[in-house]
Amino acid sequence: MLEPRSGAWVFEPDTVILTGAYKEENMADLRNSNVRAANGAYAGAAIDEGLRAYMLRVYNLMAMGLGITGVAAYAIAMLATTNDPASAVATMGNGKMLTGLGAALYGSPLKWVVMLAPLGMVFFLSARIEKMSVSAAQTTFWVFAALMGISLSSIFLVYTSASITQTFFITAASFGALSLFGYTTKKDLSAMGSFLMMGLFGLIIAMVVNIFLQSSALQFAISGIGVLIFAGLTAYDTQQIKSMYYEGDTDATAGRKAIMGALRLYLDFINLFMFLLQFLGNRE
Repeated sequence: MLEPRSGAWVFEPDTVILTGAYKEENMADLRNSNVRAANGAYAGAAIDEGLRAYMLRVYNLMAMGLGITGVAAYAIAMLATTNDPASAVATMGNGKMLTGLGAALYGSPLKWVVMLAPLGMVFFLSARIEKMSVSAAQTTFWVFAALMGISLSSIFLVYTSASITQTFFITAASFGALSLFGYTTKKDLSAMGSFLMMGLFGLIIAMVVNIFLQSSALQFAISGIGVLIFAGLTAYDTQQIKSMYYEGDTDATAGRKAIMGALRLYLDFINLFMFLLQFLGNRE
């Protein structure tokens, strides 16, 4: 979701996918695959130091975005549910009692606004990033992360808190290993990335079809394929973000790149987490 790929938002019970894809032709000036300093070891060391700082900034922004999402999701879930029957205005099939806020967010047309708002923010950031200041782009990313948290708050109504926490740490460990592979490997992952993007579009189509079929077998297959696709995209996107680094960038350009890279990895993490949750999560 920037240099972003075409965006797609699909909602199923317990599953939300938001994907972003980078438009190479519009962001070509951000790449420097064939540009490197030629002044010996000193220049090489400067590049390495700059690259480490750039990637650390990307990861820090992504981690802060995930933190905002988690806090927003948990806070909204607490405000949307109650243990007091007198305060409940609706009850879910699993016995969860909803407050007025919960009924509005999960049982009224407002749920579509909550679901589609993050996608709107992604399109906005994609279109405006090159004209925005770094602070404005970063603020937009924080707003997006908060909106995503509100959208994902429903997982606390479906899965136990313990299984959500367990799945989060499993996702974090897997993501870290996959991203490290993408950062350190000397193999060009471009071909794999193209294959994964085709698989992603097929996955979205299958999810849409299953909204009508409601097939548990197909849902299981979708979850498994989704984990594999976003595991691969984590490594691929890390390599692509690394290749975007250029030691001659201005502070503003480097800041925009870092935000876009953080958003790209953030989306990989969220989707990997959601698909793993379908495998590992214990329902209420």
